[in-house]
Amino acid sequence: MIKIYTDGSSRGNPGPGGYGVVMLYQQHRKEMSEGFRLTTNNRMELLAVIVALESIKTDKLPVTVYSDSKYVVDAISKGWIWGWQKKGFSKIKNPDLWKRMIPIYNKLKPKFVWVKGHAGIAENERCDVLAVNAAEGSGLKPDIGYEAAN
Repeated sequence: MIKIYTDGSSRGNPGPGGYGVVMLYQQHRKEMSEGFRLTTNNRMELLAVIVALESIKTDKLPVTVYSDSKYVVDAISKGWIWGWQKKGFSKIKNPDLWKRMIPIYNKLKPKFVWVKGHAGIAENERCDVLAVNAAEGSGLKPDIGYEAAN
């Protein structure tokens, strides 16, 4: 099983933001993070999941995503995303990212598990550090989807 821990962070909401990812498979560990100059916390939470899932090279292994974002976990687990899709993502925030999520979700069929943030879960805490450091780093990239829509 591939385990994915994700977190997103923004300073100001909107403001500078970043995401952090820790991926575990057997003895392998991969960490990823990236920062953006103007974005929101929810975008970073969702982008963390998307980037992690897109980096998986096989659809032969079960995948579990652990996130402290109710926004992301509930949208998938409660099926909201499919209703949003049927309505063309009308009046839904972050449609660019949700549309990007659907094909990778359909390919991998990951399980989503909500975890309490800042509760001492080592990998979730590491994701938070990665996300905050990315948001506070130099050379922040534009979040084109956010900036174009606002």
